[in-house]
Amino acid sequence: QKVGEEAVEVVIEAKDTNDTLFLSESADLLFHFLILLQAKDFQLEDVVQVLKERVK
Repeated sequence: QKVGEEAVEVVIEAKDTNDTLFLSESADLLFHFLILLQAKDFQLEDVVQVLKERVK
């Protein structure tokens, strides 16, 4: 749920011109996403691997 809330905040800030707030909300989103990955027993490297496989 927290990841979803932060994602919405990033979208809202992306429409604005305040880069500082956009980066702050992006950091919050990334933080909560990393916590979610850890809770699911994954690491960021697992996601990166999926992305690498998509470009093959």
